[in-house]
Amino acid sequence: MAGAGMAPADPRVLALAVQVTESREQDIPLLLLELKEILNSAFLGCEESRKIKQDIYSYDLTRYCMLVLRQDHSRLRGGWATAAQLAEILSHCCVGLEVKEDPEEFYTKFLPSAIDNLLFLGRRLQARFIRAIKDKEKQDFLRWFRLVTDAICWLFGGHIQLAACVLQNDHFLQLLVTDDVETAIIMMSVLHSVLKVNGSVLLQVDEKTLHSVLDELVYRLSSTTNPVIGSAATKLLLLVAKFCKQLVKLLTARYKGLKGLLSKQWTGKGFDKELSELLDLLQLEQPNGKGKMQKQHQAACIIQAMWRGFQTRKRLRKLPQAVTTLQRSFRAKREQELQHLKKQKEDEDLKLQMQLQRQRAMRLFHERQLALLEIIHASQVNKYMEEMEEKSALTIQRFWRGYSARRKFHQQRQSLKEYKAAVVIQRAASQMSEEMSKELHTQAQEKLAQFLLRNRLDQRAVQRREALLAQVNTDVELLMNAPGLSETTEKDLDVFMSRSVPVATKARQSHNAMLKYNSWPWWKKLGDEFVEDDAIPDDALNAELETLFIGGRKSS
Repeated sequence: MAGAGMAPADPRVLALAVQVTESREQDIPLLLLELKEILNSAFLGCEESRKIKQDIYSYDLTRYCMLVLRQDHSRLRGGWATAAQLAEILSHCCVGLEVKEDPEEFYTKFLPSAIDNLLFLGRRLQARFIRAIKDKEKQDFLRWFRLVTDAICWLFGGHIQLAACVLQNDHFLQLLVTDDVETAIIMMSVLHSVLKVNGSVLLQVDEKTLHSVLDELVYRLSSTTNPVIGSAATKLLLLVAKFCKQLVKLLTARYKGLKGLLSKQWTGKGFDKELSELLDLLQLEQPNGKGKMQKQHQAACIIQAMWRGFQTRKRLRKLPQAVTTLQRSFRAKREQELQHLKKQKEDEDLKLQMQLQRQRAMRLFHERQLALLEIIHASQVNKYMEEMEEKSALTIQRFWRGYSARRKFHQQRQSLKEYKAAVVIQRAASQMSEEMSKELHTQAQEKLAQFLLRNRLDQRAVQRREALLAQVNTDVELLMNAPGLSETTEKDLDVFMSRSVPVATKARQSHNAMLKYNSWPWWKKLGDEFVEDDAIPDDALNAELETLFIGGRKSS
C-alpha cells in the first residue's frame, strides 16, 4: 500500500487488485491480462513506468502472476495462450522495478521463484508441443513456447545475477536435453543469450552443471547432421572457448575427439568461419604456439612424404606377395560373410520353429479344454463356467479398485494443492482489508470442510462396497459348499431358511411348482425334448429367481 507522504497509487492498479481479490480462482488469470494494457500506457524506462511497476508489486499482483504460472491452464479459461501472456507480463513487471521496501526478499526469493515458474511453464508447453498431432495445435504451442523463452531472456537480461540461477535450474537442463529439433534450437538460443549477458556465469555454476551443458553441446554435434543444430552448438562452444582459457583446456581434455569431429563432419556446412576459429582456439593453448605449430606441421609433412615414398617402393617390391595376401583376405572375408548368412538363416529358422511350437502348444491347450468340457457332466458345466466367470470378475474388480483408488488419490492431491495455493495467496495478500481477509478465510474453511466431507463419504462408500463384496463372496462360498439333498439335515436347512414369512411362502410355492412339473407324464413334455435334463418351465424358473435368498436374507 502507498504510505503517507508518497504519491497515490495508480487507480487502475488499485481497482484491478480489488477485483482480483474478490474474484474466483479460475477467473484470476484473465483479469491479470489487464496489466498488459496498464504497462503499455507508459513509456518504457520513464518515471511513470517505474511507478506503475512499483504499484503492481506493492499490491501483490506480480506475485499473483507468478503463482498462476504453476496452474494447469488446460482446465482454466483462456488456456495456455493466457499463461504465455502472463509470463511476458511477469518479466516486464520485474525488469526496471526498483524495490525500496525489503529488497532482499525481491532479489533472493521472488526473482528465483519467478525463473523457476517460467521454466516449469516452458516444460509443460514443450511436452504438449511434442505430443500434439494437428499442425495448427503444434504451431500454437510452439509460438507460446517462444513467448515464454523470450520472457525468460528478458528477465535475466534485466537482472544479470539470474543467469546462474537459470543454468543451475533442473527445468532448464531438462528443456535443453530434448530430441525435438525445434524446441532444442530455441533452448540453445536461450543458452547463447545467457552467455552473452553474463559470460562469467560458467565459472559461477557448479562443476556438474557445467559438464552437463558441455556434454549436451558436444552430443548435439556428434548425433545429428542438421546444419542449424551444428551451427548453434559450434557458436556456443566458440563463445565458451573465447571467454576463458581454462574452459578451452577443459574442452580439449574432456572431449579428445572434438577437433576431429568438427573438422570431418561439419566442414563446408555454411558456418566455416566460426568452425575454423573454434578449431584454432582448441589447437592453440599458448600465445606463441601458432608459429611453432606451423613449423611442426611443415616438418611433419616432409617426414610423412619421405615415409610414404619409402613405403611405396617397398610395396612395389612385394607386389606378388601382396596379391596372394589380398586373395587370401578376400576368401577369408567371403567365408566369414557366408558363415554370417548361415547363422542368420539358422536364427530365423529357430525363431520360426519357436513360433510354431507356441502355436502348437496353444492349440493343444484349447483341445484339452474342449475335451475337459466334453468329459464334465452337463449339470456341472454351468458350475465350471460360473467359477471361471467368478475368477474373471474378481480380477476385473481388483483392477478396477486399484484404478479407482489411484484416481481418487490424484483428485485428493489436486484438491490439496488447490487448498495450499489458496492459503499461499491469502498470506501473500497482506494489503487487503480485514473484511476481505475474513471472507477469504471463510471460503477456505468451506472448501476444506467440503473436501473433508467428500473424503469421508468416499471412504464410507469404499467400506460399504468392500463389506458388500465380502458378504457376497461368503454367501457364494456357502452355497457352493452346501450338502446334497440326501445329506441335508434340519440344522443345515436353518442356514438357508428365510426369516420373512412372505419370502418363505413364495419359495415353498416355487418348490411345489417344480415338483409338479417333474411329476408330469411324458406326453405333457413333448414340446420340451430339446430342453436340458435339469431345465424347468419358465414360470417355475421365474418363481425360483424372484424368490432367491442367501444365508437367511431375502432379495427382491
